Amino acid sequence: DYDSWAALGNDEWGFIKVLPYFRKLETDTDIRDDFHGFDGPIPVRRHKRETWLPAQNAFYQSCLAQGFAEDLDMNNPDSAGVGPIPMNNPEGIRMSTALTYLNPQRHVLNLTIRPNVLARRIVFEGKRAVAVEVESGGETFTVEAEEIIVSSGAIASPQLLLLSGVGPADHIRGLGISVVHELPGVGQNLRDHPNVRVPLEVYDDFPLDPHAPRSQTALRYTAPGSQHRNDIQIMASSFSSPISGDPLEAEGIRFTCILELAEGSGELTLASSDPHVQPNLEYHYLEEPWDRERLREAVRLCVRLLEHPSYQGMVKSRITPTDEELASDEALDAWLRLNVSTSQHISGTCKMGPASDPMAVVDQYCRIHGLEGIRVVDASVMPNVIRANTNATTIMIAERVADWMK
Repeated sequence: DYDSWAALGNDEWGFIKVLPYFRKLETDTDIRDDFHGFDGPIPVRRHKRETWLPAQNAFYQSCLAQGFAEDLDMNNPDSAGVGPIPMNNPEGIRMSTALTYLNPQRHVLNLTIRPNVLARRIVFEGKRAVAVEVESGGETFTVEAEEIIVSSGAIASPQLLLLSGVGPADHIRGLGISVVHELPGVGQNLRDHPNVRVPLEVYDDFPLDPHAPRSQTALRYTAPGSQHRNDIQIMASSFSSPISGDPLEAEGIRFTCILELAEGSGELTLASSDPHVQPNLEYHYLEEPWDRERLREAVRLCVRLLEHPSYQGMVKSRITPTDEELASDEALDAWLRLNVSTSQHISGTCKMGPASDPMAVVDQYCRIHGLEGIRVVDASVMPNVIRANTNATTIMIAERVADWMK
């Protein structure tokens, strides 16, 4: 993934250059080698084999029987196959950057943390960003800075730029916003990991604990015919959730088929010039035939996994897709379109790239092209979605840029 970023003109982001920042951010409690850190703020651990739940063991055994390799370290660059998922939630507590980075620095005298503040727009003098107009407690005021760092995420960062007059000129003018700087790529290249779920009904006597881990293992593999390694991930999990409004009201287990490198991309646009109004998100999921083909294959693999003896006495029936929906590519495509969902890994909406790329929003140092005194530092700058969850990569990006700012 990162070497492909470098190939697009972002040579500071090749794997060799970003690896030290991945190591810097983590303490891997299971593995010590050249690819892992051992004194960083984010703890990383894996569920031990003896603690795996029956559904996780069944998934693991079935994947091995299908010929997939055992993968004991999914954070190794050469990993592939089935194995334990690296997690950053010791004792069930997700170790967010708020807990691991921000909280220990609360005492620093030159750091002010203000909750419940809405950034309305960036204030510019010519092409230089000089302040942020914010809203808090019913009041609107500006906060000045020599350099402004926009880290609002892959939805709110492009929204804030558009509200500030930075982005596609016609779109901005159409909402009555004055154009400060035209950048066609703001809000474009919306990337994600489209997924579909295959829910399974279990027998009444099968134990399901809503407080047990939902997922412990996963399978990462290359779709047949794909030129991109590990472009599919399948996770086995339970849905015995006590949460009100869970879309799967019964209890059972499920497979989640995740397309890790979709060909298709979407876009973000403003619905209003009012910063309180959420922007429009057009994902354009599964419009590309190759994306549909890979997810079809993943769903059919899940059906084959259920044939393994380890699932006998556990799975009573497959809830969906039905046999009729699996009978043809056309029927399964219709099911995919009806059931596709976000993995909440949105990225790429302020993509990084050289000035020669007309859709690039920031350069490889995350400075906005054509403007001064402003950077974007979050998942929105990723040129392409990575074939993994986006959390660690987003932290790595922040660590890398922080070094340049010192």
